[in-house]
Amino acid sequence: MAKYRIVQTDFWKNPIVSEEMTPEDKYFYLYLLTNPETTQIGIYKITKKQIAFDLGYSIESVHSLMERFSVHHKLIRYNSETRELAIKNWGKYNLQKGGKPVMDCIFSELKEVEDHSLIQYVSKSINKAEILSLYESFYKLAERYLNEEDSIEETDTYLDIVCEDLDDTCFCVDTIRGEKEKEKEKEKEKQQQHKAFSPDMEKDSHLQSPQVYQESGDVKEIIKFWDSNGFGFMNVNGKEQLLTWLDNSTFLQSKEVILKAMTIACANNKRKLSYVLGILKNWENESLLTVEEINSYDYCEKLGVKLNQSLGSISAGRDIPRDFVFDITAGEK
Repeated sequence: MAKYRIVQTDFWKNPIVSEEMTPEDKYFYLYLLTNPETTQIGIYKITKKQIAFDLGYSIESVHSLMERFSVHHKLIRYNSETRELAIKNWGKYNLQKGGKPVMDCIFSELKEVEDHSLIQYVSKSINKAEILSLYESFYKLAERYLNEEDSIEETDTYLDIVCEDLDDTCFCVDTIRGEKEKEKEKEKEKQQQHKAFSPDMEKDSHLQSPQVYQESGDVKEIIKFWDSNGFGFMNVNGKEQLLTWLDNSTFLQSKEVILKAMTIACANNKRKLSYVLGILKNWENESLLTVEEINSYDYCEKLGVKLNQSLGSISAGRDIPRDFVFDITAGEK
């Protein structure tokens, strides 16, 4: 379906357009406002190569024009990594009406934006309160998780646990669980020893344990998967409930298990918190504490189903009549 963009007649009354722009600038600006890649939100992906092809310019000319509009006119921003372009005054002229269809369209397009600073950039020209609130909810939520991540310094003291591949995956569940539980107990003992040696360690931010850093990264990874796979970007309460499983569950690989449950939910098109929690509770009830145990359990179940199907398909032959009498001499002359 073709898209239509209408440029208001006030475009030509803008002092920047009428007094500061050259004819080439005006042509370029009209293209940025009306090209096929434009969206309802004023942020869209486009490459300099495509712009050059559409306008018949060289790449160097396009680069110069974009720099002129970013630095001199200050009307656009362009992220060269994500290939996203944002138009500063888009909201002032194009986001005046609300309503559910418009809000739904804006919401779906904002979800696709990778550089959230561009959302904040465009939002400054939006006058309608409900649309502005929707823009703010996106970049403020992103800032919240970025600030949480930045507040914890990076560390390279992670524990790498290397597990060898086992052939008999159906019969190694108890062995794996025992080894993981022993490792967890040893780690707890080490932490207790450190606390006894330095009681004030928890108060010092620069002495935080590797697990704290790891959990911060885990939180970001789970939130990113949630937001990117349609579980509900605005469902903050749902995210918080799911994140409690990082610390309050019995899983030995909490992050990996949660991500696996969410992946299964996506595969079954059940992107709901209740569905993911149901999967996690079932695994916990079955004492499946790691991804390896879950995979082994699933493999055994599938193998059992196939075996039963195979046995059921074997023909047992015809039944022997009740009045049949076996005669060894039958057929002799």
